[in-house]
Amino acid sequence: MDDLVHDLARRSRVAARALAATTGAAKDRALTAMADLLVERSADVLAANARDVEAARTSGTAQHLIDRLSLDESRVAAMADGLRTVVALPDPVGEVVRGSTLPNGLQLRQVRVPLGVIGIIYEARPNVTADAAAICVKSGNAVLLRGSGSAARSNAAIVTVLREAAESAGLPADVVQLVPADDRSTARALMQARGLVDLVIPRGGAGLIREVVDNATVPTIETGAGNVHVYVDADADLDMALDIVLNSKTHRTSVCNSAESLLVHKAVADVFVPRVVAALRERDVLVHGDAAFAAADPAVVPVTDEDFDTEFLALEISARVVDSLDDALDHVRRYSTGHTEAIVTSSMEAAQRFTLGVDAAAVMVNTSTRFTDGGEFGFGAEIGISTQKLHARGPMGLPEMTTTTYVVTGTGQVR
Repeated sequence: MDDLVHDLARRSRVAARALAATTGAAKDRALTAMADLLVERSADVLAANARDVEAARTSGTAQHLIDRLSLDESRVAAMADGLRTVVALPDPVGEVVRGSTLPNGLQLRQVRVPLGVIGIIYEARPNVTADAAAICVKSGNAVLLRGSGSAARSNAAIVTVLREAAESAGLPADVVQLVPADDRSTARALMQARGLVDLVIPRGGAGLIREVVDNATVPTIETGAGNVHVYVDADADLDMALDIVLNSKTHRTSVCNSAESLLVHKAVADVFVPRVVAALRERDVLVHGDAAFAAADPAVVPVTDEDFDTEFLALEISARVVDSLDDALDHVRRYSTGHTEAIVTSSMEAAQRFTLGVDAAAVMVNTSTRFTDGGEFGFGAEIGISTQKLHARGPMGLPEMTTTTYVVTGTGQVR
């Protein structure tokens, strides 16, 4: 499998060189063609997806994973809209990050350039296929897409459309390639294709991310799992807090910015805990709670350290009452994956202490954790949410898929 993946990577590198010299207008024409053809061929994509979904159901796949896998006409249309959104965004390639004239007269410019070949290793969600292709092509990079075996037919149908559209618009078809997912070794070969692949990005659960981070020899951006907390402070507006908790937990459970843990200050626990438990139970959320939460409803199950450490991605949440803001911060620091943390409070002092005290890619004050998203931030379709601290952090859009080159222009200066 190494030879197969390396051959794909070599073809990507040839395509990347051609793409790097392509104008922004040409890239936009290709992305528009991809969006149009994706809608035109939606029946083919949905037929392939239906086979993947049926196979997943037959194998006993969990419902939240089937939700991630499933496509319908509206989701295909949203994929096409995502492509068009990227078309409307500024091309980062060629942007001057900074520039100056040195004392010796040299003109110095730091300019954004493509990374080259980007590998994306991801699970289940076939919409990632179109999103990743759009961001990589717009930022001048060829992309190697290695999805999961559960979405193999869906991904193949989508990539077929994207390649055909790219070629029809004058780009090399190999700017978008699919790495076979029928053998686990292809993922390992991709993440270790150093010298052929410039960057690997994992998108998926904690297991996939650990596998890539621990075994990749290609540089990697870690898109961490989302063990996300909502902390309801002593000075919180409790009506607001209830809305934020419910939206953060139940708006869509199978995504990384969904809340997985609830912390409530003891000063408001007597009033808020029964309200929030009842509201969560109405929405079929299983609450893993401490004694204070268990006293509110017999359906609450005792919470464990393992629960606090779990990204449920389902209608489940861990919960406890904390003695203070410092207690909440200690809890978050222990269990957080560094994705998104939220506080609900009317105290500016508490909000500031929380935002400075947690270590996360995004910190929400009096709003839902579900807003940690490239589209919601105005970045267009995102490649993922980085939880690391180097190069990129938080939702990664077009600029994060570039590096820089220093261009130095002189008039004959020598040192």
